[in-house]
Amino acid sequence: MSHWLLVSMLAGAFVVGSTTSSADSRSLMQGPPATATPERDCAARSNATPESEPVARGRDMDMELIEAARGGDADTVKRLLTEGASAGARDASGMTALIAAAWGNHLEVACALIAAGGDVNAQDDTQQSAYLIATAEGYRELLDLTLEAGADVQSLDSYRGTGLIRAAERGHGDVVARLLETEIAVDHINRLGLTALLEAIMFGDGGARYVEVVRLLVAAGADVNLADGNDVSPLAHAQQRGFTELAAILVSAGAR
Repeated sequence: MSHWLLVSMLAGAFVVGSTTSSADSRSLMQGPPATATPERDCAARSNATPESEPVARGRDMDMELIEAARGGDADTVKRLLTEGASAGARDASGMTALIAAAWGNHLEVACALIAAGGDVNAQDDTQQSAYLIATAEGYRELLDLTLEAGADVQSLDSYRGTGLIRAAERGHGDVVARLLETEIAVDHINRLGLTALLEAIMFGDGGARYVEVVRLLVAAGADVNLADGNDVSPLAHAQQRGFTELAAILVSAGAR
């Protein structure tokens, strides 16, 4: 081999090697292809927050459930329960979906919530429960639902009063009659110093509804001589108001 041929071959090898090295250097300097961006992948995973998003969504669903229950939207309530909304969730005032439904006497909604574990004795910040609402509002069917679901007839409202006192004060004879079939205390005294009998006389109008309530209470053994906190008897209250029919019922039961 001639000297010039050897030099030419060595020069060619050097050029090829230099070209390859330059290409490799550019490749290393440029980094991986633009499609492989591990930084963006990492950011996407951190934004997904696999734990916080379901929690937030669950809270939103719970509030939707309460609003749907308030409006009596049974289909939406059932759908949300199926999707995982909690029947025991509360809003800022402590209200549950069942309490919201109770105010509107939404029976189908109440049934669905009770079936999903809604607590008929759960009370909001004002100490209202589905059971107590039924007694005060005169919702007899709702009352039956709550009693069947384990309503505590000894539970008290913000006045330390029972459901019987609430029903008597409003003149709901059918509710009073149903409650008297339970173990409820007939002569319970609330923090105003009043019993169911006293409230029926003092806050009623002496009409047919209240006559029925007083008859029911007296027949159930209410103490017709149990006075209020000022020592004023049921008979005295009836006479002061001119409720002659109520007074006659009391006298016939031994009132003085």
